[in-house]
Amino acid sequence: MFDIVLYQPEIPPNTGNLIRLAANTGCRLQLVKPLGFDLSDKQVARAGLDYHDMASVTEHADWQSVRAALADRRWWMFTTRAPALYADAKFAPADGLLFGR
Repeated sequence: MFDIVLYQPEIPPNTGNLIRLAANTGCRLQLVKPLGFDLSDKQVARAGLDYHDMASVTEHADWQSVRAALADRRWWMFTTRAPALYADAKFAPADGLLFGR
């Protein structure tokens, strides 16, 4: 399944929503520090609807550590400035999907 990577997330509810998505789809969520909040934040819990125990969530100290941990992955970086649409991509089950600043 996919590895969803959030690079230095700052919005607790968005991260909570991705925790819920990971729990329901089997994707793994990778969080790259620093985080703009504490994972025990009430907004994260509210958005994650207590799915945290059912999701695979890993925190990484920095970009280098997540790249090393997922070295065998093909990476897709998402931005509003991309020259191609995400819908046109040919995703594979072990791909890394990177979102963030």
